[in-house]
Parts: sequence; structure tokens; C-alpha cells
Amino acid sequence: MISRRALFGAFAAPALCGQDRNSNMFADAEAYERFMGRWSRLVAPLLVDFTDVPNGGQVLDVGAGVGSLAFVIAQRKSKARVIGIDPSKEYVAYANSRNTFPARTSFQIGDAQELHFADATFRSSLSLLVFNFIPDPRKALREVRRVTQSGGRISAAVWDYGGQMRMLRAFWDAAVSIDASAERLDEKHMPLCREGELSQLWKQGGLESVHEQPLEITMRFHSFMDYWDPFLLGQGPAGSYVRTAQGDRLQALREAVKRRLSISDESAALTLPARVWAVRGTVPIHRSSETSARTA
Repeated sequence: MISRRALFGAFAAPALCGQDRNSNMFADAEAYERFMGRWSRLVAPLLVDFTDVPNGGQVLDVGAGVGSLAFVIAQRKSKARVIGIDPSKEYVAYANSRNTFPARTSFQIGDAQELHFADATFRSSLSLLVFNFIPDPRKALREVRRVTQSGGRISAAVWDYGGQMRMLRAFWDAAVSIDASAERLDEKHMPLCREGELSQLWKQGGLESVHEQPLEITMRFHSFMDYWDPFLLGQGPAGSYVRTAQGDRLQALREAVKRRLSISDESAALTLPARVWAVRGTVPIHRSSETSARTA
């Protein structure tokens, strides 16, 4: 089974040279919830609406993490049954511990590249902030398509790291301004995170009626500490980079981030915009399926 750490390591080796394959950037579910969970909870409803998830049947959450997307689906679609998979046993345990829809929602360890579900198990499949971390996204999409019913929707969303994900854009621009070596670790270099890349993958994967568009949110922070402190928890590529900064270097990074955000009063609230690129597509309806639908 591929762990979240291995998922990132496989990506980081060719694209973000120097990233430690054995880092703990995705090992602590509670820390990740504090760092990124609040963002996921804002994006999840937008992705559910964008996908037009049916209210019934089984829905797959690919890379469920701490459960943000699965819980929104369960809350909004009272007749749907949601299964979330994630390669991290820590994240799966955390999501199950917070599950308030146990009769209709469950989480299990799973690899998107090797799904153990039977063909056409799910009416729709969604993935939130994950596809850019999968070592072989084409293989993963083939698997997700295989387990999704003909006519079903498959959707995904990833951060616009190089543009309007202001929280991380300000961080990496600040990091590079004081440490040129941080450029190779900047998440803007991740695959599938620029306009048109997800839709190209979806079309290459044989999906129909492919549509991509930006989805935008804003996040309010109570203070600069509310923004900054979660970086210190070491989660994700940015948190992993912070772990390497100590003493004066960490203080210099902190001050550089404040300048990027034009922070003069650390106790003042601040609001930052964020954008994801979202894509949806439909699994082709085979002739046999069309015939069955007409005779049913």
C-alpha cells in the first residue's frame, strides 16, 4: 500500500528535487486538519455542486484525507452512501473517529491507482486536492473510471498553486526571496495545477462532456498567528520546508511572509482568496447500457 508520504516522495523526486522522501509532511492527521482542513471544508461544497452529485447510490471520495469532502456529500445527499479511500491509515482512523454519518459513510485504506472495487460500483466519484500528488494520475483516472458507472460523473479539484492560492503563494514567494534553493520546492511546479491540465487529463482518459472551471473561496484569519502557526506543524510541502528553518532563518521567513501580506499589526484579522481548478467529466454510456435503459 502506498502511503501519503510515498505518494509525495514519488512526485517530489523528479519535480521538487531535494524533498525528503521520508518526511512526515502527511503523517499527522490532526495537524493536517488544522493546517488545511478548514480550507477543504470551504471548497468541498463547491465541488459537490459543480459535480452535481446524485442523491442516491454509492459515491467514491478518492483521497478522502480527514473526511471533509465525504462529510459534505453525506450531509447534502441524504440518500447517498459515501466510501472514502486514503493511503494513510492515520487519516482513515481520524476520519472514522469524526464520522457523524456512520450508517451511510465509511473510510478505508486504499490506493487510487489500484482500487479493489468491482467495475461500475459508484454512481459518481470525486477527488479533492489530491490528484496532483498521485504518482501516476493517468492510471488512477483509469481505475476511477472503471469503478464508476456509465453516465456517472468523475470530478477533481486542485489548488491553483502558481496563482490564486494566496496563503501558499505568499509563503513560497517569501521563502524564495530569502532562500533561492526554495524555488525547486515551490508547489507551483506541481503537475495538474495550471489551467487546462486537468481537463486535458480527463479528455485523454476517455471521459465525455469534460468541463473545467475555477472555483473560488476566501478564508478569514483571526490574526497573523492564526495564519502562520499551522505552518509550524510540518504538514504538506510548505510545512515540511518550515521544519528545515531554525532560529534566525525561521524568523527571517516569518518576517518575509508578513511583508508579502502587508502585515503591520499581527493581531489584526486578514482575509485571503484562494482558487482551485475543478474538472468534471462523464463516463461514456455503452450501447448495452443505452439498450438496457430503453427497455427498462
